[in-house]
Amino acid sequence: MAKKAGQKIRILFVLDILKRLSDEEHPITAEDICAELEKLGLEAERKAIYADISALGEYGFDIIKSGYPRGFFLGAREFEEPEIYILADAVRTAKFISPVKTRELVGKLDSFLSVSRRAQREARVYFSADTKCENEEIFYSIDKISGAVASGKKIEFDYVSRRLSDDRTAEKAVKHMKISPYALVWRDDHYYVLGNYEKYDNIIHLRLDRIHSVEITKEKSRHFSEVSAYKDTFDVADYTEKLFSMHGGRVEEIELFCSADITEQVFDRFGESIFIKNVSKNGFGFSVKAAVSDALVTWVMNYGSKIRVISPQELVQMVTDRAKAVLDMYGE
Repeated sequence: MAKKAGQKIRILFVLDILKRLSDEEHPITAEDICAELEKLGLEAERKAIYADISALGEYGFDIIKSGYPRGFFLGAREFEEPEIYILADAVRTAKFISPVKTRELVGKLDSFLSVSRRAQREARVYFSADTKCENEEIFYSIDKISGAVASGKKIEFDYVSRRLSDDRTAEKAVKHMKISPYALVWRDDHYYVLGNYEKYDNIIHLRLDRIHSVEITKEKSRHFSEVSAYKDTFDVADYTEKLFSMHGGRVEEIELFCSADITEQVFDRFGESIFIKNVSKNGFGFSVKAAVSDALVTWVMNYGSKIRVISPQELVQMVTDRAKAVLDMYGE
């Protein structure tokens, strides 16, 4: 970099140095900033650094002068440390983000921290690659699908699932699909695209980590009003609230009676706006709209005798059949 050209944007380098090297515990002096600029081939006197810091403060950067230790540090940043921790942990635990992309994204988030704070965080960051997907196309897929939703176009892609081969090993099965995409949603630690598979009159949920080679077609998407109860706007929040583990099913009013000691779990699953009735010392009844599906049956069965289905009869029968099947498996 030419020294003269660098001098014109010196203030930006001063800001970068403050971001990288300073924090409340590690203020940096004007002399230190001059030394860092020298490494970049830029010359500056302390007076010029003071002027740059003053100008940055006038612009709105929260640069604080410390008496002990002596120096300056950047106070408020784009993200506060707790925000970085939350976002980085979300990336770290998300199963649909590959190990390579996880390290890349966590690294980008950490770049908002000072060097010393970053070192403290990196010593505590870990994740298991075994729980991560291997699909490196997922961000490309998100970009393509979002574009298709915005433009009202269908997409086609390869959907990869696993099955047991004749030699008793897992093998990949690839199915080429074309759908009308309506929304992307993160639910139960997976990312899904919600859409209509052109062969049927319903909405399906496909995991993005299983989707490969997405292409936007020239075909206009089928309107969601033809396959759902929504007319003008596809209400993603309302739709996903009624589903269990993103497995579809007919949405109906269901009534359950639960033991009082699983109140927290019930609120976690259905929210606090459920209609509660028949409260007793043993528990309470409530009704809510939800998709009648195998996933709902699994959730009910998970709590054994602590939860009982009152209605609809179809769900009562599904739970009964599942319980009998389990009993038969272990019975003599």
